[in-house]
Amino acid sequence: MAFKDAQHPFFRPLWRRIAVVAACLVWAGVEAVAGDPTWMVMTLAIGAYAAWTFLLRYEPPAETAPSVDASDAGTPRS
Repeated sequence: MAFKDAQHPFFRPLWRRIAVVAACLVWAGVEAVAGDPTWMVMTLAIGAYAAWTFLLRYEPPAETAPSVDASDAGTPRS
């Protein structure tokens, strides 16, 4: 099972994927220092899964090339 929208164009820039992973891991650190160990483990697991999905296994969505109509291929443009 993967994130439903892991291939969404929003996640194409590397810095956004790193920011999502870093936010999860920073929050796990906050929970480790001042919070509940249960939430620390949960956010650490989410961060690990995000790292796996967005950094290690990420494949950018395929580019969609503009289609060329065969009937219009030889017609000069005005």
